Amino acid sequence: MALEIIRIPVLSDNYVWLVHEPESGETMAVDPAVAEPVLAEAKARGWGITQIWNTHWHPDHTGGNAAIKEATGCTITGPEAESARIPTLDHKVKEGDVVKLGAVEARVLDVPAHTAGHIAFHLPTEQAAFVGDTLFAMGCGRLFEGTADQMFANMRKLEALGDDTRIYCAHEYTQSNGRFALTVEPDNAALIARMEQVNAMRECAEPTVPTTIALERATNPFMRAESVAELAARRAAKDAA
Repeated sequence: MALEIIRIPVLSDNYVWLVHEPESGETMAVDPAVAEPVLAEAKARGWGITQIWNTHWHPDHTGGNAAIKEATGCTITGPEAESARIPTLDHKVKEGDVVKLGAVEARVLDVPAHTAGHIAFHLPTEQAAFVGDTLFAMGCGRLFEGTADQMFANMRKLEALGDDTRIYCAHEYTQSNGRFALTVEPDNAALIARMEQVNAMRECAEPTVPTTIALERATNPFMRAESVAELAARRAAKDAA
């Protein structure tokens, strides 16, 4: 793995990912909700932030953009379809576009549903993907601006990245997602074992992400849904829980 990826907890349950490419010295922040902890972590490590990548427009993913840009002069990349709602964007991207951190390339994936123009960044050489609020550990994002059909398609698109792909999502929702997953599949042995581990980790205030596609294929009720209707029913039940 060429990149150093640091998890920065902010707000109540957000994660900002600080990503450093040692060869070029470039550093990038993914979905900075706020600026100060991100700038402080970069400074402590002697890293200069050169880029921000946004997955969608929500303020808890873009709220730090302006202050980080003012402090560092970094460039900001995000979804073309949501550029009107992210006024700090310098580069507007969509499905199939390629962005770089140093020599490391990321392919942009369109994954609408949580928001209408949500994107993800897949880094094939790193076996990593930054997915914002589309896929969580044992969960998926609420369908605020999209449909169950779109989210079902997103699950297939992300699943196709391969079992070893690490998924860097933006929230620590794993324990509550797992509790719901157990109501869907109470006899899923992999899920039961995972929740025992998650509960122990959270008891010690340890983070539970990143996750992997393999783990999600085995335990995530939304990735495991066999049809759009089943995913929609599960999402509605989770929203009502």
